[in-house]
Amino acid sequence: MNDLQLLEQEYLKPSPALIADMYDLEGDIILLGVGGKMGPSMARLAKQAVDLAGVKKRIIGVSRFSDPQTRTELEADGIETYAADLLNEKQLAELPEALNILYLAGHKFGTTGKEAFTWAMNAYLPGRVAERYKNSRIVAFSTGNVYPFSPVSSGGLSEDQPTGPVGEYGQSCLGRERIFQYFSDKYQIPLLIYRLNYAIDFRYGILLEVAKAVKEQRPIDLTTGNVNVIWQGDANEIALRALKHCSVPAKILNVTGPETVSIQWLAEQFGWLLGKEPIFMNEVQPTALLSNASEAHRLFGYPRVTLRQMIDLTVTWLQGGGKIYNKPTHFQERTGKF
Repeated sequence: MNDLQLLEQEYLKPSPALIADMYDLEGDIILLGVGGKMGPSMARLAKQAVDLAGVKKRIIGVSRFSDPQTRTELEADGIETYAADLLNEKQLAELPEALNILYLAGHKFGTTGKEAFTWAMNAYLPGRVAERYKNSRIVAFSTGNVYPFSPVSSGGLSEDQPTGPVGEYGQSCLGRERIFQYFSDKYQIPLLIYRLNYAIDFRYGILLEVAKAVKEQRPIDLTTGNVNVIWQGDANEIALRALKHCSVPAKILNVTGPETVSIQWLAEQFGWLLGKEPIFMNEVQPTALLSNASEAHRLFGYPRVTLRQMIDLTVTWLQGGGKIYNKPTHFQERTGKF
């Protein structure tokens, strides 16, 4: 195992609190859409926590598995896998039962030009899944894109403030939430809507995008000059622990870090660490897509991995030649066209 693999392993360990929650949680866990950016690491985290808790609990990952290597690696780590297209009614019906469902499926990038598919994935499919798993509890992933842009000075929007998505992606994600809420009320399904904004990993995320731009001396657009970020390992922990906070009516939870982070400041930090002078373009606008996650921090504590640690980890990974996903966040987008 090389230094980067050891680093990743160290920062993806389950916390004692997660292990305790997995010990108390009744039933197996299914991750629908496990093949995405967060799914594999979340499944591994769940498996580690269950094993350390000393309980027998199946961790099951469901995906189309367009990348067969992901499936092979998950199975090697003791995670059961099922290849299925969730939009296929027969394949959905044949999936195993479980008391705990993590709904990670969805469609974002490439939304423009594929609006009908986006709505099918983000608003129609949740209803089919809710019907299929009406006897389970569900943590349904959503996004901060269901909120409107807010003043940078506001500290971000909290769960009790009105939604106002910009563009069809955000609108379809609000549709996802409403459909899940409808079936939660109809069948009394304990539900938690998990509004994430934005996860950071070694291989992708806003910090990596800014660091790469600094290193490659590409201009950094400051139009959307402020963001929220959270380490993916912390976001995964919250998602798993959120299974114990599902309720009827549904609980809505913003998930992100505590800071409103300046993109210019980030670039300057990376510039200092990489020995490069950042190049900027455009003026910072007074609004941004920002969430207030104080309720998540009350329930689960502040994220374990700090912003400064994330910056250092990003530089170490980038300079060490670690694998990088070509999955930009498009955090600069202000008209909702993904």
